[in-house]
Amino acid sequence: MYIQGRNIFDDQGRTLMLRGCNLGGSSKIPTQPPGTTRDPGSLADPAEASFIGRPFPLEEAEAHFDRLKKRGFTFLRFIITWEALEHAGPGIYDEAYMAYLRKILLVAEEKGISVFIDPHQDVWSRWTGGDGAPLWTLEKLGMDPEKLEITGAALTHQGYGELHGGAPFPRMIWPTNYNRYAAATLFTLFFAGNTYAPETRIEGESAQDWLQERYLACMRHCFRRLKNCKAIAGWGIMNEPNPGFIGLKDLGRIENPIVYMGPMLSPVDTMAAASGYPREAPVYRMGFLGPRPVCRETVNPRGVSLFREGYSCPWEKAGVWTSEGGEIRLLRGDHFAVYKGRPVHFTDDFLAPFMVRFIERIREADRGTIAFIEGIPMGIHPSWSKEKASGVVNAFHWYDGYTLFSRFFRPWFNVNTDTARILLGRERVAAYFRDALAKNVAWSREHMGDLPCLLGEFGLPFDMNGKKAYKTGDYRLHEEALSLYYDAIDANLLHSTIWTYTADNTNQDGDHWNGEDLSIYCGGERALGGWQRPYPMATAGKPISITWNRKKGLFRYRYEAEPRISAATEIFAPPECLGERPVIHAGTPAGGEAPELRADYVPAERRILVTNSGYAGEVILTARRA
Repeated sequence: MYIQGRNIFDDQGRTLMLRGCNLGGSSKIPTQPPGTTRDPGSLADPAEASFIGRPFPLEEAEAHFDRLKKRGFTFLRFIITWEALEHAGPGIYDEAYMAYLRKILLVAEEKGISVFIDPHQDVWSRWTGGDGAPLWTLEKLGMDPEKLEITGAALTHQGYGELHGGAPFPRMIWPTNYNRYAAATLFTLFFAGNTYAPETRIEGESAQDWLQERYLACMRHCFRRLKNCKAIAGWGIMNEPNPGFIGLKDLGRIENPIVYMGPMLSPVDTMAAASGYPREAPVYRMGFLGPRPVCRETVNPRGVSLFREGYSCPWEKAGVWTSEGGEIRLLRGDHFAVYKGRPVHFTDDFLAPFMVRFIERIREADRGTIAFIEGIPMGIHPSWSKEKASGVVNAFHWYDGYTLFSRFFRPWFNVNTDTARILLGRERVAAYFRDALAKNVAWSREHMGDLPCLLGEFGLPFDMNGKKAYKTGDYRLHEEALSLYYDAIDANLLHSTIWTYTADNTNQDGDHWNGEDLSIYCGGERALGGWQRPYPMATAGKPISITWNRKKGLFRYRYEAEPRISAATEIFAPPECLGERPVIHAGTPAGGEAPELRADYVPAERRILVTNSGYAGEVILTARRA
């Protein structure tokens, strides 16, 4: 597998279309101690945690990989976390877990499945409401994990009920942790501690250098342990990197949160609350057309400090705010807004240099590995050029935001999350999805050196519409939603990995993480008709367009044939979509025949193979149910 221009090719020169899923949703949490994020005990004994068995037990690997391959999912985004590799302490790597990973990847190789490794995180760590980093990254800054929630520095599924009188965990509230103190502080120090908090040091090093070096050393160690696994096609840098406080223009007000939900503090108030000062906050709830404030709440009413003795807030030390005289005063509201005397640009000033450093470290062990990079989710990507690094894929994310947050779907209704405009009519909704993906592709063309694009995450909450499908078994609406997403992917000729395939998903606990349930598997495939569909796996030429009419059972593929490639064009053609004997035609745009082309259906491989004996020019391949 190699990159040339905006395309990815196999060793026979065919243009690849990579399609698969994220494996898997529960890889964010350990198998030991057992439990979901709703179990308070799941945060106990972090040094003794084990992720062996994620994404599934070794004895189940063949069955899961066979199932994915049967459905045409031969390229996977394989989830690991920093915590899974280095939970016991800095430099103490879980060699048993990496040995398990090697065995899983050998099975993938045997089944003809490729992966790229995704170092996953959400809102920094499990102790700050998500997953990713080990607990010791917080403890090295003097944070007491027992005080994260009561100071408002984080909000977790594990602790929400106890702190809120047994109230249920609000759905999709976890992203608010990006605006809470702990995650925002760690991201800011990780990417830009040298600039904004040079006084904060860990074991004699700047916080930025210490944290980045631990991360880089850990990922390079894992890469070296797994580098001979032929199933690995590449490595990601970090899932959904976040700027923390970087770029905020006024720390005295709330700016650009991912979602308004629960108590929302301004950045300076999060800093003060973490240091033991009670703060008043408006409380938001999600309504049908968006969030609205419903009341006010005191955050950290007991005035408890997050920090152990001898430690204090890095931002107070940096002169951002002061509590002198017992009164909270903001001293530099634009502290994170400027870099080198000009407005800061997080993705170019801090994220891209870190990505380059990561790629250099990984390629010390293997020069040929492909790097999968991503910018701020649903936001800005970094600028890129071959001078920074070649062999790179823009693996951006996109979600149908209205459906994801509201857990409600009708194909004729949606809301443009950029403009807040209501969309009525199936065609307008479908066009919105296509255009949203096209904008990301256009950015890559214009600002990233025309890199190949892969939609690394998109997906659908299966518990939408009041979990009705759980009771009826009717997933037709889910299939229609997923079909619309894939139509948009095909229209943009995108590689894609859907979120997610969770091997231990249940209707009760979903993906076992923060109440989410986006798995296409739950003891069996769900909404299969929405995500299993024909597509060109490898093309002896240049793809032009793909369409699939699910209701009519009609697949149409246009491409520019390259006669110098001897290998066949391979179309994934499952009989569930096209029948056991599809009617196939490979011809010219004018409707004429191309006798040099031969198209055959191979049922055992669930493929249409188009062989070329010298034809050069545009081909229109159609396949339909008989």
